[in-house]
Amino acid sequence: MSHADVTTLSVEISGQEITFETGKLAKQASGAVTVRQGDTIVLCTAAMGRLKDFDFLPLTVDVEERSYAAGKIPGSFFKREGRAGEKATLTARMIDRPIRPLLPKNWRYETQVVALPISVDHEHPYDVLAMNGASAALMLSAIPLPEPIGAVRIGKIDGTIVVNPPEASLLQDGESDLDLIVAGTADAILMVEAGANVIPEAEILDALDIAHDEIKKLCQLQLELREKAAKPKVDHEAPKLDEKLLAKIEKKHGKAIQKATQVVEKLERQDATEAAKQAAYDDFVGDDTDADEAKAVKAIVDHLEKSAIRDRIAVQKVRPDGRDAEEIRQITIETGTAPRTHGSALFTRGQTQALSVASLGTLKEEMRLDTLGLETNRFYWHHYNFPPFSVGEAGRLGGPKRRDIGHGALAERALVPVIPSTDEFPYTIRVVSDILESNGSSSMASVCGSSLSLMDAGVPIKAPVAGIAMGLIKEGDDYIVLTDIAGVEDHLGDMDFKVAGTEEGITALQMDIKITGVTFEILRDALAQARKARLEILGKMRDVIEGPRQELSLYAPRILTVKIDPEKIGMLIGKGGETIRGLQEEFEAQIDIADDGTVNVYSSSGAKGDALVQRISGMTRDVELGDEFDGKVVKTTTFGAFVELIKGTDGLLHISNVSPGNRVETVEEVLKQGDVIKVRVAELDRERGRIGLRLSDDPDVAGKTAEELKELKKAGPRREGGGDRPPRDRDANGRGPRRENGDRPPRRRERGGSRD
Repeated sequence: MSHADVTTLSVEISGQEITFETGKLAKQASGAVTVRQGDTIVLCTAAMGRLKDFDFLPLTVDVEERSYAAGKIPGSFFKREGRAGEKATLTARMIDRPIRPLLPKNWRYETQVVALPISVDHEHPYDVLAMNGASAALMLSAIPLPEPIGAVRIGKIDGTIVVNPPEASLLQDGESDLDLIVAGTADAILMVEAGANVIPEAEILDALDIAHDEIKKLCQLQLELREKAAKPKVDHEAPKLDEKLLAKIEKKHGKAIQKATQVVEKLERQDATEAAKQAAYDDFVGDDTDADEAKAVKAIVDHLEKSAIRDRIAVQKVRPDGRDAEEIRQITIETGTAPRTHGSALFTRGQTQALSVASLGTLKEEMRLDTLGLETNRFYWHHYNFPPFSVGEAGRLGGPKRRDIGHGALAERALVPVIPSTDEFPYTIRVVSDILESNGSSSMASVCGSSLSLMDAGVPIKAPVAGIAMGLIKEGDDYIVLTDIAGVEDHLGDMDFKVAGTEEGITALQMDIKITGVTFEILRDALAQARKARLEILGKMRDVIEGPRQELSLYAPRILTVKIDPEKIGMLIGKGGETIRGLQEEFEAQIDIADDGTVNVYSSSGAKGDALVQRISGMTRDVELGDEFDGKVVKTTTFGAFVELIKGTDGLLHISNVSPGNRVETVEEVLKQGDVIKVRVAELDRERGRIGLRLSDDPDVAGKTAEELKELKKAGPRREGGGDRPPRDRDANGRGPRRENGDRPPRRRERGGSRD
């Protein structure tokens, strides 16, 4: 390979250089290009397979993450990459969505786009580079993509719009209030994907405008790259409808198809339309009709259905179900649907129904991420399921499809800005939305259902979030923006615009545009219309549940938090974990300890949790004069009993104090090892490590303040009959007992002299 075969072009985007290179890697692909920014490099390829007899566009987009790109070894058992993760799947969808509407409608060659990140510097995210690289690879290939697509990311840091912000700023606890990815051609925006920390609609429009200016530069570079290194395009001409045949079929069956598409109820309309179309097809296709003519008839019948619905909406301003352009379908809301769960809600809008259920767990149950990104764990996430029965079909149930992952991520992104931090609410939170019925915008129904289920669970979210899907039908100069689009309006429409947010602003945005000519004026109208609908839905949600419940579900784990001195963490854990294991078994709870001394107690019972917190507080606190303890007698001696106050800290209950007002010969007359007694700290000498105790009900200490106890200390031990000195046994001559060897103990003298 000579250097002459390699073509390299660069473009500056907001002061940062992005380099495209082709002719060096993957030369057998129909088109291949590497895109580099900093030390992040993505290889993108486009390949064209065989011609297939499909009635759909056979486009596949794959993003293959390799752990080596970030200097990692996969964490799986097999130590190699498995199925695509969430990040790779979402990136593949963002590549697919703007490309698909630009490819010829009847393109039937197998087409595969693969993006392979080969180096990741954790400064420049690979996803936007992959989107640009995929477009460039298609432009270099023989595949007839008519024009290039550029993509940029927009952030908002310290109130300022930033193009392609650093990856660290985009994390959940990062400094950017906006993560907006925009893709489009030089003439129009085609796709938007955004998460936002409650951003006003006007700022979103400004960000889109800034993004499109940068997209134009990326598109221009790809056109230059195509001129220098592209392969010849495959000759492909989109088939035209046979006007004579169209006139015949429309004259004979047009009214029947028109009438069928006006049935209000979804399933009845589908059946009626399918019957009318089948009648037209059977009338013009017989046993002797060749395959090409049969395809032509089918294309005309489909065209009659589509044009009937689109014309009625855009020109006559009549929607299939009879609603006004800004009318939301009937909404019903129910919370507490699943009583044994931690929080649940059933959100129904027209014929779309989502059952959302929130589950709370310990912080040890967080989602661990083994990806190329900086994020390593997640304490809140949302899963979305779309079973076939939700649209009246029978089908295979398996793992989540790309659409399920995408919709789940959108709903999750919509709620992230209002989820409390783990410091405020030390739980792991998972929400699952099962779509039980679907007729358009099930992802936005899951946003509403998730918000409701979290409030039902008692999660202190900052504000409720609602979502709405907007549509567009444009026929010539006539267009109409539709609120709360149904399935048929999504399928046959020109725009799918999903907006989620609080009363204050937007938290998530997803837009796919299938045509050119969607102006910023149309987008402004759509955002304003979406805000009006969102506020209406939030009002209906508030009528059912005003805010998060004050109490958690009886079946939710109780999490209590206590702060201890970090130096006493070892004491709480104990030798080999003995102490913490014992506490967990005794109280049937789980204890998590952070390095800063934050202790989270997870208990199924509030009473046991409170008791455990009290025990931990007592074990780890500094003993103070006047403190009371339920102490355990750990040793008895001739002069008193040693009582364990907290783990590793004992105090002495003198023999004169084991039975106030009564003389005892031995401690064992009153106490034995293992007894638990209530004692109070009456004497404290930190320098010598001495703690003197009295029984809590001892009249000499009961009710006394710490200052009064200090005065009591000066009086010394209790005398017989209530005095301060302890009783001594004396002989007939008044002498006390002698030592066993008959010697008197040595006398302590000042330094400089001693006596044997």
